Amino acid sequence: MFNTKPFEGVNFYDIDWNLNGHLWAHDPVISREGNYWYVFHTGRGVQIKSSEDGSNWKAEGSIFQRLPEWSKAYVPEKTDESLWAPDISLYNGTYYLYYSVSTFGKNTSAIGLVTNTTLDSNNSNYDWNDKGYVIHSTTEDNFNAIDPNLIVDQQGQPWLNFGSFWSGNKLIKLNPETMKPEEGAELLSISSRTEQPNSIEAPFIIYHNGYYYQFVSFDFCCRGLESTYKIVVGRSKDITGPYMDKNGVSMMEGGGTLIDAGDDRWIGPGHCAVYHGDDSSILVNHVYDALNEGKPTLQIRALYWDADGWPHL
Repeated sequence: MFNTKPFEGVNFYDIDWNLNGHLWAHDPVISREGNYWYVFHTGRGVQIKSSEDGSNWKAEGSIFQRLPEWSKAYVPEKTDESLWAPDISLYNGTYYLYYSVSTFGKNTSAIGLVTNTTLDSNNSNYDWNDKGYVIHSTTEDNFNAIDPNLIVDQQGQPWLNFGSFWSGNKLIKLNPETMKPEEGAELLSISSRTEQPNSIEAPFIIYHNGYYYQFVSFDFCCRGLESTYKIVVGRSKDITGPYMDKNGVSMMEGGGTLIDAGDDRWIGPGHCAVYHGDDSSILVNHVYDALNEGKPTLQIRALYWDADGWPHL
């Protein structure tokens, strides 16, 4: 989540994040406009939820009513209408939502883009504008084009980081006009693991007090109570890396400082996003609820920063 206008006057540490309502969610990302919070997550056509207080959530439908036509050329075997892992960012007055089109366990995948000028469905200007294809991968590639996240560096240059398994997570520079990669743009590697399968995915980069922080998910999602997902982080002075964990281990060599590995009730937390206010931060992710048949559930918690600049719950 890159937000050029953090919501002023709200301390996220004062909000009760004891959530209720419509909480089924996978791969969530959060934003705020006016007096409302909005969550976007994996599901038919990209699912939307809203909340006025951050605690009580209701379903708001979806962005797409059917698979985007452009996606059929890149992921022809896709038959269901589930679009994965959206990322929402406010950039120069426009909301950019990147999303994934893929089938489970394959790297025949593509990332698409839609834009809007508002997240409020009651606003007369509310209209999702399909910008189509951004980047894709095939069985001939050593990466997987899913789990996108937009980050704008301190010089104002937008980048897209993404990836899942295969050779790990990637970073590519975007054209600020199209918000898509230029032809021939260099694909950079920013995190990987040393063992196989390379169980790392869902990179999410933010800038905080002199460092770029890369949050990723280790191990396996999507197995209900058998999920082993966990959230780790590393940081770098440069957006292109190298990203190192608290012990000085490179994230290209399996490094990552643990943020959350779950507990007896909340199993396999992962696919996180971070949202900054003026002086406070929150961590958003899905988790599998042991008290609700292991269903994927929205989780939002305050994220703090220690004296050395490392995030923790």
